Amino acid sequence: MSYSKLIIGAAIFDISGLPKEYLTSTESSDVSWVQTIFQALGLQSLLTSSIKLEGFRHVIVHAKDYRAIVVKQKVCYTALLCQSETQISAELIQWAMEFQPTTLKNDPRFSVV
Repeated sequence: MSYSKLIIGAAIFDISGLPKEYLTSTESSDVSWVQTIFQALGLQSLLTSSIKLEGFRHVIVHAKDYRAIVVKQKVCYTALLCQSETQISAELIQWAMEFQPTTLKNDPRFSVV
């Protein structure tokens, strides 16, 4: 299965959790979901500093209209927006950890916001 077909949006955050870049698709031009991801990364940062929580690898955000996978990569956090009916499997999460969101810039379905 080509997991990239499941993605309808993406956001890249720097390692401190600040948003750097958004990519929207023809299927979803709304970037309001990024606020939820920003808040989740802020909570993760707070937990890490206050209770020494280690090992953040990914988080899945379930909302009414979408699901988002947030993964920690070497120099950034990447959030991938999927349609709400997308089944999030361990294989999809592993793929997301290795996925380079900049490749979406070459996909005609996506544009940088």
